[in-house]
Amino acid sequence: MTVGEWLDSRTPRPPRAIEERMSQVLGADSLRLDAREAAEACLRASEGLAAALLRGDLTSRATALDLLTADALMTYAFEAASGWPAELVPRAEAAMRRIAALGAA
Repeated sequence: MTVGEWLDSRTPRPPRAIEERMSQVLGADSLRLDAREAAEACLRASEGLAAALLRGDLTSRATALDLLTADALMTYAFEAASGWPAELVPRAEAAMRRIAALGAA
């Protein structure tokens, strides 16, 4: 199963606009990765989108779709990570450091 197939199997499905934007942000290469890479792929995509929004000071209603997409990707990152409970706390701590660093940049 690929990351794309794993995302397609999630229920309930996200709104179509968010689903399409997630695919764009993840990109074809990440969507083809093995589903075991879903947590990191989604985290990386969420982080990249959030960084782009912050760099451009793009946090208004006009960018709501991207803000919602970044949030959805982060949610899916941790849904995927829940398959490895022993790694969840270190993964969450690392993710928090990565996200916090975005605000410092």
